[in-house]
This record gives sequence, C-alpha cells and structure tokens, in this order.
Amino acid sequence: MLDHLGSHWSFDPFIVVAVILVIWHEIGLARLAGRSRPERTRQRRMRSLAFYGGLAVLVIAVASPIDYWADDYFYVHMIQHLLLMFAAPTLIVAGAPWQPLLDALPGHLGRTATGEVMRSGWGAPLRAVVGWLLRPWVSVTIFNAAMVLWHLPGPFDLAQTNSAVHIWLMHGSFFLAGVLFWLQFIPSPPLRVKMTPSAQAGALFATNVVMWILAMAMGILSQGSWYSVYDHVPGVTLAPLADQQIGAGILWVCGDFWAIPAMVMAMRRMVAQDGSMGAAIDKMLNRGARSGYHWAGRS
Repeated sequence: MLDHLGSHWSFDPFIVVAVILVIWHEIGLARLAGRSRPERTRQRRMRSLAFYGGLAVLVIAVASPIDYWADDYFYVHMIQHLLLMFAAPTLIVAGAPWQPLLDALPGHLGRTATGEVMRSGWGAPLRAVVGWLLRPWVSVTIFNAAMVLWHLPGPFDLAQTNSAVHIWLMHGSFFLAGVLFWLQFIPSPPLRVKMTPSAQAGALFATNVVMWILAMAMGILSQGSWYSVYDHVPGVTLAPLADQQIGAGILWVCGDFWAIPAMVMAMRRMVAQDGSMGAAIDKMLNRGARSGYHWAGRS
C-alpha cells in the first residue's frame, strides 16, 4: 500500500502554477495588510489557508498516484473527479483569493483594471458573460451537465484517449463548474451570495438526485462496463463492471459527503429565517433564486 502511495508521483506544470499563485497571493495579502484593520488582515489570513488547501488538492489530483492509477481503474478516476469538482473548488471559493490576487498586480493596476472592467463600455460584454455564468441556476445547470456529460461512455472514452480533451476540457470543466457551483453556497468576499436559503436547499437536493441517478445507472442498473478504455487493461485483474460499480458507490457516498451537510446548513438558515420547518419547505418548493452573485465592496 505504501509503495502505491509513495511511487508514481509525476511533475505536472500545474505545480509551477500553484507555486506562482501562492507567491502572488502572499504579495496581495501583504499589500492589503498595509491599509487594512488587523481583524480584516486576520480574516484574510485564515481564508488564505483554505485557498492554499484547495491548490494542494488540485496538485494531488493531477500529480499524485491518483492520476497514475486513474488510467487503470475507473474508481480511482472517480476519486480524481470528486477532488476536482468538490474538494478543490469548495476550498478555493472559501479561500476567497480574488481580491489579494488583484492587489498583487503592479502598482495600482489591480484596482484600475477592476474599475475599468466594472464601468467601461468595452467591459460590458465581459460583465454580461460573467454575470450570466454566475446566475444561480445557470451555475447549477452547468455543474450537473458537466458531471453527467463526462461520465457518458462516448465523451469519457474520448477523454481517456486524447490527453488535450482529458486535461483541458474534462478536468478544466470539472474544476470551473465546481467553482461556479460552490460560489452559490459559500461566501467568497468580495462576492456576495444572493441565492436564497430555500433556493440553495432546492439546488443541492436536485444535484444530489442527479448524482444518485448517475450512480445507480452505473452501478445497480448496469449489466456491463460502460467504458471500453477499461476493458482488458494489462495487469488489472479487477473486472471492469466491478470497477465501475465501486466508482458509482464512491460517487454516491463522497458526493453526499459534501452535498448533504451543505443542504442541512441551508435548511437551518431557512428555518431560522421562516420560523418553522413547514414554512421553510413550502418556501423551497415554491420560490427559486431571484438573483445571483454580486460584486460587493472591498473586504
């Protein structure tokens, strides 16, 4: 077991990117600390730990033995997907790196560039695209669509046989969809969540249902392996269908590990806001999110 964990680490270019992001972020934190109250500085420092943890999870997903064994075992590939869609995005969103990364730009470029994008005419198309992507139900739909699409046999096999598709399209869309999705639930200053607790609970429940259906389709309801790339892998004695069923179980259990606690928190906020569980459930069933993420004042 230790041999499997200690060997087959690889050098991925993302490691260099992660190191640069950490240094860049620290520069931004230092600049912000020079003009912020001590409590704000402490808050940013605590959030930075989550951001660095998210980068570490990304490195583990793409450079550790997980990436190596994912080529031979579908269930390991599923672990990698959950790291990219759930673990890394939740930590990075909670880390709220946006303001420190902007402030690390040379001189006043960060504040100037942000102001230009937010107010100028040439920035209108960018604002429109970003605003659309951050609409709650757009983000939730993108997340679920990416999860389902890349686990269909055709797209999955294509990604396994084409490294560019695998890295840039599959892994990239998993991570970006995860960030968009978790921005709807986790405060990430200076962005503010505008999705109501009832809409959050409904979105999390709907996403969990999609995951359950996908997991059951791959596991309980399947009579054979979906993915030709895992048929007859040299040296692998685990049957492809059994491998797929283990992966389905991991999707079911590990997905719930993130979704259910988040749904419970949303429900608790609903009850506190509405006064009773009955009123909260009625609200969840009859009213969705009216607005998405907004750029708030500096934090």
